[in-house]
Amino acid sequence: HTAILLIVPNSLFGMGNPLLDISAVVDKDFLEKYGLKPNDQILAEDKHKALFEEIVKKFKVEYHAGGATQNSIKIAQWMIQDPHKVCTFFGCIGEDKFGEILKQKADEAHVDAYYYEQTEEPTGTCAACITGDNRSLVANLAAANCYKKDKHLDLKENWKLVEKAKVYYIAGFFLTVSLESILKVAKHASENNKLFTLNLSAPFISQFFKDALMEVMPYVDVLFGNEMEAATFSKEQGFQTEDIEEIAKKAEALPKVNKKRPRIVVFTQGKDGTIMTKGDKVETFPVLKIDQKDIVDTNGAGDAFVGGFLSELVQDKELEQCVKAGHYAANVIIRRAGCTFPEKPDFH
Repeated sequence: HTAILLIVPNSLFGMGNPLLDISAVVDKDFLEKYGLKPNDQILAEDKHKALFEEIVKKFKVEYHAGGATQNSIKIAQWMIQDPHKVCTFFGCIGEDKFGEILKQKADEAHVDAYYYEQTEEPTGTCAACITGDNRSLVANLAAANCYKKDKHLDLKENWKLVEKAKVYYIAGFFLTVSLESILKVAKHASENNKLFTLNLSAPFISQFFKDALMEVMPYVDVLFGNEMEAATFSKEQGFQTEDIEEIAKKAEALPKVNKKRPRIVVFTQGKDGTIMTKGDKVETFPVLKIDQKDIVDTNGAGDAFVGGFLSELVQDKELEQCVKAGHYAANVIIRRAGCTFPEKPDFH
């Protein structure tokens, strides 16, 4: 008999900002008008208010369920396929049309989503301004910013779902919303020798939410990021190096509460190889080749990588296999608009 490892529902837990992506191919003038870099992720300020109306009026927009953590959780569920609802997601939405779309999309993706619904703010949106294979993301968090630990996470039936999980993933973006919620989950994982994973998410997190980030870092078992985020993190932490392998080693060596597991640091670099720390070594894994003309939109590639990685991690697979799955998922996603995927994966 071969033992089949059955993954139980709610094994992978994610918590973050559920956003509806409003995605369009825009022009350079549009980026300049709103002071956007071609490839960046920022939070909307007052000067961006008009952007959300203008993008809909001026360009052909597509609406996709988004939000970094939610994307990754969906991809993980897609990679796993059966059983349904291996992945749980918590976040805050408004009681409105966009909120209904997010609920419907989570349901279609077979994710066990429990949204905290409130009426003070509308469901959050994210403008994905695409030029070539760059994407500039402007997030208007709105409802996503209203997530409350005492109103949702602490409720007995919700906390039970947290306890069921063995792997946890939260994007760094959520640090701007509810640090206390993150710490509660992170400490639970650490105390029970479960895996807590976090993403650096965007340069502004390492710059302006440094204290919150470093409060969570001692609980982080797997740290994700891309080359830009790694460089900013290094600068902000005074690592005094721009060498990505050195940055990974230094991030790995930061203080850690659960000593039973060494921290693993995984940095993607777009079309260049992904690097991962392993003991005192750093290994590089080449990404799957893709023809430039087959890239439709790189929005969601990083989220997809994490989703693929987590789908294998939650099944106790080797870390090399986790990276492979991440590369596979990212390769599928960049051939499509938004963070969307075909009916079934073809990954072995």
